[in-house]
Amino acid sequence: MALTVKINGTTREVDAEPGTPLLWVIRDELQLTGTKFGCGIAACGACTVHMNGEPVRSCQTYIDDVEDAEITTIEGVSGTVAKAVQTAWAELDVVQCGYCQSGQIMQAVGLLSENSKPSPDEIDSYMAGNACRCATYQRIRAAIGRASELLEA
Repeated sequence: MALTVKINGTTREVDAEPGTPLLWVIRDELQLTGTKFGCGIAACGACTVHMNGEPVRSCQTYIDDVEDAEITTIEGVSGTVAKAVQTAWAELDVVQCGYCQSGQIMQAVGLLSENSKPSPDEIDSYMAGNACRCATYQRIRAAIGRASELLEA
């Protein structure tokens, strides 16, 4: 079934059945492979994308629910907050294996877009649904703090 979606600022027509997870459309139909499959039940955050500026789990967001929405993947995330997060991630060498990092970055951009000066507890609470098998949580928390500083500058 042909559906129209707006992903990373571009309107695209995709062939997907209703009920198809957005994740599979992003990866298989659109060949945007930065968004990862982790668990399939919205528990790990590896598949996090933004829908109308809010982080959502694309494994549990269905293509027929996004037709009028603006979807942003890791490949399309941009702006002041995204740049601060990406810079902090690189400065603090956050990535270990990297598998979860696109989801971590998308979630962090969501947090700092809502609250540019989060406390450590607010960071932990907002990021709690994003799992990192390499346990780089301390570096992720530090990078979000650093991104917050960069936004102040």
